[in-house]
Amino acid sequence: MATLKAIRRRISSVKSTQQITRAMKLVAAARLRRAQEALLAARPYHEALHRVAGSMLSAERAALAPAEDARPAGLILVIASDRGLCGGYNANLIRRAEEEARRLRAEHLEVNLFAVGRKAADHFKRVRVPLAGESINHAPRLATFVLARALASRMLADFRSGAIREGGMVYSQFRSALSQHPAYERLLPVSMPEAEVAGSSQTQYLVEPGRAELVPVLLRRYVEASIFHALLEAEASEHGARMTAMDSATNNASEMIQRLTLEMNRARQATITRELMDIVGGAEALRA
Repeated sequence: MATLKAIRRRISSVKSTQQITRAMKLVAAARLRRAQEALLAARPYHEALHRVAGSMLSAERAALAPAEDARPAGLILVIASDRGLCGGYNANLIRRAEEEARRLRAEHLEVNLFAVGRKAADHFKRVRVPLAGESINHAPRLATFVLARALASRMLADFRSGAIREGGMVYSQFRSALSQHPAYERLLPVSMPEAEVAGSSQTQYLVEPGRAELVPVLLRRYVEASIFHALLEAEASEHGARMTAMDSATNNASEMIQRLTLEMNRARQATITRELMDIVGGAEALRA
């Protein structure tokens, strides 16, 4: 059995850790609330642009197809986090990215991974998987138009130049603070679900100056908006996962403190019992 001093030192250490995890949980909860508000505010624009793109781009499939001499390659954006302490959030994302990479290889396409977030970049470097690029976020927020525009420009440039045939992204869809689902979304070439295309084809748009001039602009806005929406989803998912993980860590610390306190009381009781036995033994020896 550990000594009383060692047990007290361990209880003090666990209490200090508990204070940190509780503070991180509160910070994550505040950031989650802001991220949820931003996500909900952006969804109407994303859905409206998706409907317009479904109507306009579905009729331009030939113009939006990969280049004839395009290399048999695909680009996957892996949107992870820069910091840890968020449970299995990053591990699940990386696992999904590796599944999509295996799918592309099965289709005889070379895989190019672009890591967004330090955790994804560090993982692929550790397992010696070459990266097409990486983006480490130094800003307080992950979801920024600057980052979305830069990622969209990279993907569109590779697609138009024939460097890739397919472009997509792996990110975490936010369902609730307790549930985040890793998902893959293909952006290029543009493919709308048949139900969405059928529904959007009922709306006719008057286009000025013409479809030929509008399609490239609409395609860029569509890819930028899709990536920005994925960044919003990933940001909310990260904070939700971190809040859940820190809440679990705080509860585990409370349980550990209770167990250590019980162990300390037993050790103290055993010490008192031994001292009483020594006193009684000494008294009996003197009496004899």
